[in-house]
Amino acid sequence: MRGGAGGANLLALRSHNTALVLDLLRGAGAEGISRLELAERTGLTPQAVSKITARLRERGLAAEAGRRASTGGKPRTVLRLVPEAGHAIGVHLDRDELRAVLVDLDGAVVGERRVPLDLGAGADAVVEAVAGTARELTADTLCPPDGSVAAVSTPRPPDGSVAAVSTPRPPGGPVAAVSTPRPPDGPVAAASTPRPPDSPLPAAPTPRPPDGTLAAAPTLLGLGVALPGPLDHVRGVLHRVTGFPEWDGFPLRDALEERLGVPVVVDKDTNAAALGLTAGGDRGPATASFAYLHLGTGLGAGLVIGGAVHRGARTGAGEFGHQVIQLDGPPCTCGARGCIEALCLAAVGRGDLAEAARVLGAGAANLAGLLDIDLVLLGGRTVAAAPGAFVEGVGAVLDARARREGGREGAVPVRIAPGGARGVAEGAAQLLLAPLFGRGDGG
Repeated sequence: MRGGAGGANLLALRSHNTALVLDLLRGAGAEGISRLELAERTGLTPQAVSKITARLRERGLAAEAGRRASTGGKPRTVLRLVPEAGHAIGVHLDRDELRAVLVDLDGAVVGERRVPLDLGAGADAVVEAVAGTARELTADTLCPPDGSVAAVSTPRPPDGSVAAVSTPRPPGGPVAAVSTPRPPDGPVAAASTPRPPDSPLPAAPTPRPPDGTLAAAPTLLGLGVALPGPLDHVRGVLHRVTGFPEWDGFPLRDALEERLGVPVVVDKDTNAAALGLTAGGDRGPATASFAYLHLGTGLGAGLVIGGAVHRGARTGAGEFGHQVIQLDGPPCTCGARGCIEALCLAAVGRGDLAEAARVLGAGAANLAGLLDIDLVLLGGRTVAAAPGAFVEGVGAVLDARARREGGREGAVPVRIAPGGARGVAEGAAQLLLAPLFGRGDGG
């Protein structure tokens, strides 16, 4: 399925010029932007901008944000994006858990689920877990059972955090995923925020999907799924997922589209995270070329070159963890020996984070030498547990490389990627959203 009732109007709007206008509306925020400014910044004629914005307003994607004084004549009407007019679900399938987020057009998280998962439990079990979580998230956030208005997003703070769905971390305890309390032995509840008093109400609440599909949710564009590779991004087919060879040849995209009745895009976890960073506009890194290194239950890289995610001719780029750097080294789950992933995870298992960071730094230095990237971003749960150790250790290896080579530019900087534990899931949602704004090819 390459389309569905839910979100079909939004997907039908895909065009280069419309994407330019939508991206500027999103970037303008609540203050909005005038049609004249849109024409000046896109290079489109005022007539073309008027037609595009009229269509966007008709579809509920844009609304008036007030009036602004002009240099002459009557005040200009300014327009803004309506974030709650569209949504996408992003799913991060890790080897031992599933995290799903529902985001609006602005990329703000309006609902979240996190449940345990065994990626080796078999295709039927995993597909049903994804489908069931997506149904719950959609029903609870977009289709309330009591007929109340669906949850709306709140503006994202300047630092990129999502205050509406975070809670203080208990002393010595894990960070709570959302603001609503988690049942003692149940999944994380969906997070939502109250609708502002001056926000327009929809004509009627959306009914719960009767047949198990998500097509009844009119603002839902679809589902993005991110998981370890290798896989075929274009066809949505998995290859021999590292550590889980039984997935080889499984058509995950088609299986989920059949169950859910909405478009699905499948990509590697690291690519999704990199896309999320690239599509984040001002919230993303201020550079066109960087590597996102994800160290969690495995190790991989998302590569952004010239402002676009680099997937390669067969969408297999970024298998960073399976560079062999020690011949006849310890065996890796991929079947080779001496891979960076095997060495790095072995060091983590011993509690030797300095060695893990040094190995990761060796791989990062290889990337810097091969691709001449501007920045290395680190993410994943293992990095999140000791961010300082990894930034310092990886940075030290890159510093040493820069001193050996000389030159005036210095070492490639190393930072922690924004987005935290939700970075991959939010990036998965961008597989649907980013193309609407001209910031990624998604599917």
